Amino acid sequence: MNQKDAAWIEEKINFSETSVAKVVFPTTINHHSTLFGGTALAWMDEVSFIAATRFCRKRLVTVSTEKINFKHPIPSGSIVELVGRVTRVGNTSLTVTVTIYLEQMYADGREEVIHGEFNFVAVDDNGKSTPLFDDAP
Repeated sequence: MNQKDAAWIEEKINFSETSVAKVVFPTTINHHSTLFGGTALAWMDEVSFIAATRFCRKRLVTVSTEKINFKHPIPSGSIVELVGRVTRVGNTSLTVTVTIYLEQMYADGREEVIHGEFNFVAVDDNGKSTPLFDDAP
């Protein structure tokens, strides 16, 4: 990859970074009054999909996830921010890293509490893999 291609990719990565903030309401918690892990994973998959789609504007499917690290529980009544960023670009596939940050509702600061990677493949109308870009610079 030459410098022009690398700059073009970096520009697309920066544009596609996706951030979503949510409140952990009682409808999303488990019997421990903390965010249900499945809900966190669904939110992460959604944010990663948005970032990936914004990056290449192709039909994408999630093909795998890498290790998802849950550092500690997220209590009900918290604010979370999910940030998705493209971290690997292949010919037909890409990886988005998603980090969830926890904020207490009535206190400053935030901390990283969940981190994981989501792998996507671009597909054509027949579900076959296709290049991420038809005409890269």
